Order: sequence, then structure tokens, then C-alpha cells
Amino acid sequence: MKNRFQDLTSIDFYQNRKQVKWLLVVVSLLIGAGSIWYTNSLVEELRERERRQIELLSSALEYAASTAENLTFINQEIIQQNYSIPIIMVDPNGNPFEYRNITFKKNATAQDSAKTLEVELIEMKEEYEPILLEEADIHVYYRNSELLLNLKYYPYIQLAVILIFGALAYALFNQSKIAEQNRVWAGLTKETAHQLGTPIASLMAWIDYLRNSPVWEENKEIITEMDKDVVKLRMVTERFSSIGSKPVIQAENLYQVIEETISYLRPRISTKVELNIKADSQDLDAMMNKPLFEWVVENICKNAVDAMKGKGKITLELLQDSDKFVIVDITDTGKGMEKKMYRRVFNPGFSTKQRGWGLGLTLAKRIIESYHGGKIFVKSSEVGVGTTFRIILHSTREGAEQFVTEGILEYK
Repeated sequence: MKNRFQDLTSIDFYQNRKQVKWLLVVVSLLIGAGSIWYTNSLVEELRERERRQIELLSSALEYAASTAENLTFINQEIIQQNYSIPIIMVDPNGNPFEYRNITFKKNATAQDSAKTLEVELIEMKEEYEPILLEEADIHVYYRNSELLLNLKYYPYIQLAVILIFGALAYALFNQSKIAEQNRVWAGLTKETAHQLGTPIASLMAWIDYLRNSPVWEENKEIITEMDKDVVKLRMVTERFSSIGSKPVIQAENLYQVIEETISYLRPRISTKVELNIKADSQDLDAMMNKPLFEWVVENICKNAVDAMKGKGKITLELLQDSDKFVIVDITDTGKGMEKKMYRRVFNPGFSTKQRGWGLGLTLAKRIIESYHGGKIFVKSSEVGVGTTFRIILHSTREGAEQFVTEGILEYK
């Protein structure tokens, strides 16, 4: 029993939330189908009961006619006691002479009432075969009562109300969850930046000490690379500080930013990985927060290196899509992925590495879409061939400001 409980509690509902959603949908449909079936059973039972009631009324009328008795008693005690089932009695000439439970318009004239009876009679003829009183040559037409009709559609109305309420509750819960996640992201990143501040300051002091020490000339290259890494750590700290707060978005030379990022990555990844930049022009400008955008490019490139197992080619292509947008396509020659994985790679916790946290692409999506008002997605991928990620940024300040004020990206 304990092992079963542990198995249940160890289910990763977040990673399998799509399956959980489908399970909930299936269960809801089964409940809805059961409710409809049960209500339809009640409707059929009531319909049969109303049919028997009309047959009883007809039998009483036929009996009265066969005994040549006055129909007044039958009319008062049987017909007039029917408060729910609409009926119309028609003489041998097809003219209604008696009816019950027919709704007429308010202040209706005799002509309007006759028209209403005519319409009701047509509907009754389409719904049920009439009951014939042979002795009196009278046809009794009827249809389902309003109660029966309401009961027939009640489960559908009930399900619609439940679905609307469920959708609203889910939307509110989802928004609350997103807000909570945002607070967690902001708190975690700011705390990380705060914790990194002290050791980075200490490392900077040690590097300054080494520059002025006798070992400088012999270890110049090593100390210079150490200084670059400390600068990078400071940039990482700035990035973490930017998460959860409003970053400064300004025009930057896209080619120059990409080139600086690649220059930093080249000596820090496998020498068997080739990094190339293709561009329509080296004068492409994009609205961005430089430290955060560099972080995005680094994450995608590092994931590409892992996908290629440290051997292959990464190409960064810069395109001017229009006067409003610029595009960065990052293509690798890695293992690729199936189309159903395109969206999942951006989910928190999704990782193909045993020691991966699955946050790199999640952060990239958050940075590009939430802070830059752009788009990031898998443009194409083929198993065994490679993958292309596409990043879309605003090339004008007006477009970026529009996103900030209106929260929209008019890219198609």
C-alpha cells in the first residue's frame, strides 16, 4: 500500500499536464454522457406516461360517445384536469373544436387564436400520430408537455453552465499560478544576483592584485581570460537582476551583439563546433536589452552544442524582415526533434539531459516575449539533420513602445 501511494505521489503532473488535461476531459465527457443518458431515460419514461394519459383520455371520450352520454362530465373531469399536455381535438371536417394547454398571444384576436391553433396542429401532426375516436370520428392530437421539453434540454444547459464556470475558474487559477510563478522567478533571480555580488567583487580584487604582482608577465594570458570570465559573471549578475524588473530596451547593432557573443563562446565550447554568422547587412538595428539578449543566444547555442554532442556546425543568420522587424535564425546540425516537441522544449523542466534543469529555453522565451515583445519558436527541425530556432525582434522604437503600452506583437 505504501509503495502504491509513493508511486502516485511521484507522478510528475506538470510534465504530464497534457495527458492530465485529456484525462479530465474524458472523465467530464463520461460524466456528461451519463447525465444525458439518465435524463433521457427519465424523458422517455415521462413521454410514455403522457402517451398513456392521452390514450386514457381518448378511451374515456370514446366510451362516452359509444354510450351516447353527454360529454360535459368527461370534458370537465378528464380534459379540464389535464394541466400540462397540449392537446387539440379535431372534428370529422378537420376543424379544432376543443383544446387544452395551448399558449396564445396576449390580447390575441379570434383570427390570431385560430392561426395559433393551426400552427400547433401542424407541429402535433409531425410529432405524433393522432388517436382516433372511431365512434365519434374525432381525432385527438397532442405533443410533449413543456415540462418534458425542459427536462430534455436541461442536462445540456447544465453542462454548458458547468463548462463555462470551469473555463472561468481555470482561467483565474491559471492567471494566479502565472502571477505566483512570476514572483518566484523574480525573488529567486534577485536573491541569486545578491549572493553572487560578494564573491565577484572579491575575484575582481584578486585580479587587480595579480595585475600588479610579479606573476603578471608570466601569466598574462591566463589572468586576461580570468578577467573576461569575471566580467561575464558580472554580466550574469546583471541578467539575474533584470529578471522580474523592467529592463531597459534600446537600439543596438544586432550584428555587433551577435559577433561579441560568438567571440566569447568560441574558446569556451568544443573546438569541433564551427560557429558562423550570415547577415543581410552589418548595420541591422534591433530594440533589445543587450545582456538579456546575449543570454538568449548563449542558451540556444549551448543547447545546440549539446544536441550535436560537441561536433557540428551552428549558423546564425540575420535578416531584415521588414521596416518593423528583424530576424535571427540559429541553425544547428544536431539530432533534431519531432514536430510534436516544438512547443514542449520551452516548458519549464523539459530537458533531454540527465543533469539538465530544463530552464534555459524557458528563460529565453520569457526574455524575448515578455521583455522584448518579440517571438521565439522552432522554425523547423528534422530528426538526424538539425534544428532552426527563430527569434523575431522589433527594429523600431515605435514597435517596442507599442508592445509596452498595448502588449501586442503585430507580426504575421
